[in-house]
Amino acid sequence: MKIHEYQAKEILRKYGVATPRGVPCFSVEEAVAAAREL
Repeated sequence: MKIHEYQAKEILRKYGVATPRGVPCFSVEEAVAAAREL
């Protein structure tokens, strides 16, 4: 099975594993918005 990092983090969090905060971004606009939130 191949998954992206953000998908793996979701699975790990589901089982109580601590993971760094992050937001998947697929465009420059999404990255700018995510940077403001984090």
